[in-house]
Amino acid sequence: MEQVCFELENLEMTYLDKEILKIERLAVHQFDRIGIVGKNGAGKSTLLKLLANNIQPTRGTVKRHVESGYFKQLEAPTVEEADGALLGRLAVPKNSEELSGGEQTRLKLAQLFTHYYEALLIDEPTTHLDQEGISFLLDELRYYYGALVLISHDRVVLDALVTTIWEVRDGEVHVYSGNYSDYQVQKQVEREQQSQAHEQFVKEKNRLKKSAQEKMKKAKKITQAGNMSKREANATPNKSLMTKSKGTSQKSVHRAAKAIEQRIEHLKEVEAVQEESQIVFRQSKTVELYNKFPIMADQLTLQVKENVLLNKTSFQLPLGKKIAITGANGVGKSTLLHHISNNGAGLTISPKTKIGYFRQMSYRFTSDETVLEFVKSHSEYDEGFLRSVLHAMQFVDTDIQKNVQSLSGGEMIRLQLCQLFLGEYNILLLDEPTNFLDVPAIEALEQFIAGYEGTIILVSHDQAFIKNVADIKYSIIEKKLTRE
Repeated sequence: MEQVCFELENLEMTYLDKEILKIERLAVHQFDRIGIVGKNGAGKSTLLKLLANNIQPTRGTVKRHVESGYFKQLEAPTVEEADGALLGRLAVPKNSEELSGGEQTRLKLAQLFTHYYEALLIDEPTTHLDQEGISFLLDELRYYYGALVLISHDRVVLDALVTTIWEVRDGEVHVYSGNYSDYQVQKQVEREQQSQAHEQFVKEKNRLKKSAQEKMKKAKKITQAGNMSKREANATPNKSLMTKSKGTSQKSVHRAAKAIEQRIEHLKEVEAVQEESQIVFRQSKTVELYNKFPIMADQLTLQVKENVLLNKTSFQLPLGKKIAITGANGVGKSTLLHHISNNGAGLTISPKTKIGYFRQMSYRFTSDETVLEFVKSHSEYDEGFLRSVLHAMQFVDTDIQKNVQSLSGGEMIRLQLCQLFLGEYNILLLDEPTNFLDVPAIEALEQFIAGYEGTIILVSHDQAFIKNVADIKYSIIEKKLTRE
C-alpha cells in the first residue's frame, strides 16, 4: 500500500473574510503525480504553500508525513549550495549576482535537484526557461521516484508529467484522472452534459408553466360559469348541489395549479454553458499595410556591448502572418524585438507601420481610471465589444470597475494585452506574453491572436502556444535568424 505523504482535512483558508479554499479531505500518496490548474487568484499557490508548511490554514489540519522540496514561484535563489554537475548541465554562470530570469530559474532547479526529497512541490518552474531548460526539467521529473505536485501553465509539461489534475475552482478542489489533455476531454464532456441538462431543465420548466396556465384557465371558466344570472340559477334544478360542485371543482383546479407552481420553484436550475463567441479585431483603413514584407533586414549585425547576438543575418517578415521566434536564453530574441520597435540600424521597415509592443513586466498604469474607462480611452471599438474582450481575458463582473492602479501583476499583464489588441496598430511585438498567465488566459490570448488581422511577431518558449498560433517559425541559431 502506498504511503500517504500529505493529508488535508476539514480545511478552510480565508483572507480578509474571503474564503479562498474549503477542502473536506484531500491526500497526496507516495507516487502521485498531480498537476494543479485553475485561474489566477483561484488559490493554486496557496494550496501548495499549505502543503509546504509555508502558511497555516484558518481552520482544519494539514498532516505532513515526508520531507518535501519546494520550488517557489517568482522568488530569487537562496544561498543554498547546488551540485556542480547540475550547475554545469544547466549552464549557470559562476557569478550569481547578475543572473537573468532564466538563469535564476536554472539555479533554483539545480538547488532543488541537488538533494533527494520524498515529495516535490513545484510552482511554475518553466517561467523564463528556454526549451533546453524545459527539456532538463522534464528529464529530471520523468524519472523522479516520489510524489510530485506541480503548478504549471505549460500544457506540454503537464501532459508529459502528471497523471492526476486538481482543478481549483470556487474555493474547492475538483479531481480529474489523467494528464492535461485527458482533463480537457473530461471538461468538454462536463460542458456537453451541462448543456443537455440545461435544455432538459428549460423544457420541463416550460411544460410545467404551460400546464399551470391551462389549470388557471380552467378555473377561470368554472368561475365564469358560476356567475350566472338569478333567473338562470332559479331555472336550474339542484342549483345548490351544482354550486357546491363548481366550488369544489374550482378549488381543486386552483390547488393543482398551485402544486405545479411549487414544482417549478423546486426544479433544480441548471445554468446554460457560456459559449465564447469569436473575437475579431478589425483593422481600420488608416493603418492598413500593403507592403508584402513590412519588416526586412539585410546583413543585420546586432550586439550588446561586446557580445554579438546576430551576425550579418538577412530576413523578410511577411505581412499578416503570426511569426514565432524561438531560441535558447540569451541568443538575442528580446533584443531583436526591441531593435524592431526602435526601427534600428540595418532594418527596412514600412513607413506606415504602427507597432504595439508587449514587454515582460514593463508597464505600470498611472491614470486614475477604471479598467473599462481605460480601454475606452485607448480604443475606437464600441463598449459591447470592449466588454467582450475584457470578459475573455477574465475581467468579469465588478473587475471592470477596478481602478487600474490597484491591479495585481497578473491583471496588469492581461489589461496590457487587451489594450494592444484593441489599439490602432498594424504590427504587434509580443515578448514572452504567456509568462505569468494562467491557462485560461493563455487560451484567451490564442483566441485574440487568431482574430487579429495584422502582423504579430512573438517570442515564446511555450510549445503548445506556438503550435496553436504560429503560421511561421524562426529560430536564432549560430547568430542567424533562420526560418524552420
